[in-house]
Amino acid sequence: MPAYVAGKPAPADAFKLSSNENPYPPLPGVLEAAVTAAASMNRYPDMGNTALYAALAEMYDVPVADLAVATGSTGLIYGLLSAFCEPGDEVVYAWRSFEAYPIAVLAAGATSVQVPNTADGRHDLDALAAAIGPRTKVVLLCSPNNPTGPALTQTEVDGFLSRVPDDVLVVLDEAYIEFVRIDDPVDGIATYRRHDNVAVLRTFSKAYGLAGFRVGYSIAPAPIAAALRGVTLPFGVNLVAQAAAVASLEARPELEERVEALVAERTRVVEAVRAAGWRVPDAQGNFVWLPVEADRIAAFVEAAEAAGITVRPLGSDGVRVSIGEPEGNDRLIKIAGSFR
Repeated sequence: MPAYVAGKPAPADAFKLSSNENPYPPLPGVLEAAVTAAASMNRYPDMGNTALYAALAEMYDVPVADLAVATGSTGLIYGLLSAFCEPGDEVVYAWRSFEAYPIAVLAAGATSVQVPNTADGRHDLDALAAAIGPRTKVVLLCSPNNPTGPALTQTEVDGFLSRVPDDVLVVLDEAYIEFVRIDDPVDGIATYRRHDNVAVLRTFSKAYGLAGFRVGYSIAPAPIAAALRGVTLPFGVNLVAQAAAVASLEARPELEERVEALVAERTRVVEAVRAAGWRVPDAQGNFVWLPVEADRIAAFVEAAEAAGITVRPLGSDGVRVSIGEPEGNDRLIKIAGSFR
């Protein structure tokens, strides 16, 4: 089983653009809530996640029975595959996509069926539908797709779901949903309401900036959510993380301001990199994908490190670079312009 490889840490004088982290500090009120909760660190966290479930249920107008939380959306992926897959079962997903997918499939004893993305980094939904067979238990849709960037439309997802058997679980992984700016974007919550076999995954790690606390949540029909809660680690989301997540939901206006600022930076970076001659796929997350030639990836990574930024090489396919502080983004633009 391959190990999950995290983004390379950055030296103190460098910008870390390798892990899709939010460069902003905690939202207003979040640090205070975390510090207050930390005073009770001698106690176990609320295993029922009562306050967090209540806040999510109110925000999305969904029953608490349809919610599950875990250590990031990655923890939820592992849980779903553990709950629904047995040895010999198949999990269908696009590739390249989130690095944890093939590892989680192996951990569940299942078999990966990887469907290549289109040339512009998008899910090939026709090919994904065609790959579903009698042993398929789960299909993973990553929108926006990490690391390539494009997001699915509601029309695309509706058409795809019409071709999926009712006994196949479709997981809509929306870790970067807050950054999407396209026509006809997927409404994951509305989609789950219309289908008994759709689970939506979201996280506090990206837009909310709680990557260090690891809090993800799923919204799914009650039987799916119950199965997920049944296999997730007891007390998995610690008491400080629960308090920080609840406080983050209360700071929605400030969240939206920060997301808009990151989207504006993303637009600036994409336009500059494309002007330098790069073919960058549609970027809808808080990162950009650079299809660096396989034999030049190491040189690009070295050039980035020499310029004071860390980036994320992914196999022989290319390099993903997070949108960070403007100065770090400026360094990326300079490197991209000189590397062509």
